[in-house]
Amino acid sequence: MNAMSSTPASATDADPSASRRSANTTLLKKLGVIVVGMFGFGYLLVPFYEKICQATGLRNIAAPDVVTNTQVDTTRDVRIEFDSNLRNLPWSFKPLEGATSVNPGELRQVVYEVANRTDRPITGQAIPSYAPQEASRYFKKLDCFCFTKQTLKPGEVRQMPVVFVIDPELPRDIGTVTLSYTFFEVEGAGGKP
Repeated sequence: MNAMSSTPASATDADPSASRRSANTTLLKKLGVIVVGMFGFGYLLVPFYEKICQATGLRNIAAPDVVTNTQVDTTRDVRIEFDSNLRNLPWSFKPLEGATSVNPGELRQVVYEVANRTDRPITGQAIPSYAPQEASRYFKKLDCFCFTKQTLKPGEVRQMPVVFVIDPELPRDIGTVTLSYTFFEVEGAGGKP
């Protein structure tokens, strides 16, 4: 008998398609693990981001600021301008006053008005921004509609206050601060707060 004929051929040598099928199955399993891992990473990214922001104090819009200096500086006035924007949201949104003048350290309240111009409830979230950006460290919000999501019923009009203090440590070269809010629709909220 021939030495070659005495060794039985393996199943994969006899059927190259079985070898390819086995390799494809292994690759599919590896890709499945990667997809599950990516989904898990994406799912956990939001709470992870929130914890990082909470630990570092970044983007902490859901809590009132802490005021440490309560002395009013009557030797100077700071002009505060108010701005409002909507981002893909069928509401109207505006400050009831366009600007005001305050002494640093003085407690002040302004009111914004928002109206849902649709026939369905919509939930939105306001995000503040400041100009100049350096002023954000000195603009202390004690009460603000931006701390929570706002759900408006169809046709509802709401007046929402912002209570703030300009820290007296605001650099003297900053004479005007602009507070701007942009309202975004909260996707998937289904009209629930």
